[in-house]
Amino acid sequence: MNSRALFSAGFLYCFTAMAVALLYFQNYLELEPCPLCIMQRIAFIAAGSIFLIATLHNPKKIGQRIYAGLITLAALTGAGIAGWHVRLQNLPEDQVPMCGPGLGYMYESLPFAEMLAQVFKGSGECAELAWSFIGLSIPGWTLVSFLVLAIFSTWLLFKKT
Repeated sequence: MNSRALFSAGFLYCFTAMAVALLYFQNYLELEPCPLCIMQRIAFIAAGSIFLIATLHNPKKIGQRIYAGLITLAALTGAGIAGWHVRLQNLPEDQVPMCGPGLGYMYESLPFAEMLAQVFKGSGECAELAWSFIGLSIPGWTLVSFLVLAIFSTWLLFKKT
């Protein structure tokens, strides 16, 4: 399979993940994303955007590796955020942080670095288990998806053309 087709498959994977998040979880189940969920979405959008640019650009060997490296970085960043989210969900009840302001409010009222620090501390709404399937919560499945994406993009990084 050529690299353009592989980058296209990666884009479709990211697009499908975002469609499920928006159409099923947010619109159908009416689950509002917490700040960490939004950060995970940003990581999926970043990876998907890089996949799309790589598909359209159809680079040669070095370009393919650059794109694959950037995608791997986005996927590992997303996996780190999702892993942190899973950790928050598995904290004992007495260690769960208090609910905090929404991401929009923090973005408008705090300096960017402080806003990111607040988001990654997590809050009570980030620790809620609103949905699960075969024992994994939404962040758990997101972590699995990011790890699949990281493995795929790492394979693209080292694949012989």
